[in-house]
Amino acid sequence: MSAVVQELLDILDLERLEVNLFRGRSPQVGWQRVFGGQVIGQSLVAACRTVEDRMPHSLHAYFLLPGDPAVPIIYRVARIRDGKSFTTRQVNAIQHGQTIFATMVSFHADEEGFTHQMAMPVVPPPLDLPSEMDIKQRVLPMMPDPVRAYYERERPIELRPVEFGRYLGQRQAEGRFHIWLRITDTLPDDPVLHRCILAYASDLTLLDAALIPHGRTVFEKDILPASLDHALWFHRSFRIDDWLLYAHDSPNASGGRGLARGLVFSRDGQLVASVAQEGLVRQRRTD
Repeated sequence: MSAVVQELLDILDLERLEVNLFRGRSPQVGWQRVFGGQVIGQSLVAACRTVEDRMPHSLHAYFLLPGDPAVPIIYRVARIRDGKSFTTRQVNAIQHGQTIFATMVSFHADEEGFTHQMAMPVVPPPLDLPSEMDIKQRVLPMMPDPVRAYYERERPIELRPVEFGRYLGQRQAEGRFHIWLRITDTLPDDPVLHRCILAYASDLTLLDAALIPHGRTVFEKDILPASLDHALWFHRSFRIDDWLLYAHDSPNASGGRGLARGLVFSRDGQLVASVAQEGLVRQRRTD
């Protein structure tokens, strides 16, 4: 297993301090604040470690304060409800005596019911798109400096944008954007692990969708982005070590905030998850 994938697994493998109390760490990569997807994923891990025999189906969270990557994060789980069909957990992430992130996670026992879903968008398959190595060799020289720096790093989640011209400032029709993603190594057959890693990955590109109609990206130096809240629903089983299509759009931006949505499909067209997030998309003032 590659070092970057093992590091991600280690980051999600929280240390149990006491009943309902866990400790997580952040990678020491020089970031000024903790990546939001890390706190989402670690909070989901903490909640899942207090529940047996049922899977998480939804998560609703608020980012309250920037996380400090230099110190551990304490996750405190409150067992809100243990019902016959549903289980509810509240998780608070704490640093320096303050709650930096709060989330509610709901678990549901498997049962039969009505079934329908939105159709998967028609896009080129991942193997027909430039790989990250191709992008580094052919496209990176044309990209803005912040975007180039992002793609030059080795990362555990591989991204293959369908419309990678978006990172060159091109506006996308109807403000939609599609990315194929997967973790770069084969994982154990643990459905909880696959859901926690998708929770981590769901924050990688989502807020950027709010700038698509304007031909801008969160990588630009005069854009000040910050996630405010995050919602995630799991619909069907999936594997994060196989390609998933993450389809983004943004129905609104106003008042310095942008709303972004995402649908996640498996390669065979199954809708496996839905995501929504509102965040700050401020433009830096010239004064």
